[in-house]
Amino acid sequence: MVNHTSVTEFLILGFPEFAELQILLFTLFSLLYLMAMLGNLLIICITCVDRHLHTPMYFFLANLSTLDICSLTSVVPNMLAILLAKNHNISFVGCILQMYSYSVCICTEFALLTAMAYDRYIAICNPLRYLSIMNKKTCAVLAAASWIAGFVDPLPHNISISQSSFCNSNVINHFFCEVEAVLKLSCSDTSIIQTMNYTLGLFAVFIPFLLTIASYTFIISTILKIRSSKGKSKAFSTCSSHLTVILLAYGTIIGVYMNPGSVNSADQNKLPIAIYIVTLPLLNPVIYSLRSKELKVALKRAIMKKH
Repeated sequence: MVNHTSVTEFLILGFPEFAELQILLFTLFSLLYLMAMLGNLLIICITCVDRHLHTPMYFFLANLSTLDICSLTSVVPNMLAILLAKNHNISFVGCILQMYSYSVCICTEFALLTAMAYDRYIAICNPLRYLSIMNKKTCAVLAAASWIAGFVDPLPHNISISQSSFCNSNVINHFFCEVEAVLKLSCSDTSIIQTMNYTLGLFAVFIPFLLTIASYTFIISTILKIRSSKGKSKAFSTCSSHLTVILLAYGTIIGVYMNPGSVNSADQNKLPIAIYIVTLPLLNPVIYSLRSKELKVALKRAIMKKH
């Protein structure tokens, strides 16, 4: 395939439909961004420093926090610059890289959440064999497989987009290089790329969703077999944080990307996507901090050491 691209850079519009709210949106997203970065950095630092948190669950949580930082960094700084400058120029290569990095983060997130679901399945359904099954090697393999899958899955359609022709408008009606927004500017046939994007998207989200459902089917079945209410409550508390994050992750991505308005109107979909990108990485550490006794104790220990 020959690259006939004549466009060397793109102009990202941002949020012109909220022209009078640019400063307000900048302030709001800046605060959320800083809070999300600090929260995830705190999770990583605490899990690395406190030996009591050197367990499979917190190993995966640290990976998830690292991923959240990568996700925020790939999009939010540019979005904040656009809100200040009203528009923003980005090179063709920079646009493709941003598109790819954001896709990597989404794919890796669902793969990691699936690995965490498997960890919770072993912890509840096979508690006596938990440490022997979820050893360091198993955790490393699951985490590495999640990251590798995240990097590989979006590669084909991103390469195809980079080889497409962009010879008309270079104005992207979005706040970052979102796949559908960029494809609308192509003057070549994008039907194959769109089919590939849809298929790989289903592979990255639907298969992890099925595996997660399978894990929680066994988990719920095991919890229901526990006779004492105290035992049920204790078993459920071990997976409540992860289950909450799962519901938020799948619920928001379905609401943002799979509603009819997302296909027909970019203007209606930009703000929900921006909220999704900024708030989900913020909610992950908040949910685990509020629901995890071990993490609360670790934070208290860290504070007490400083005093």
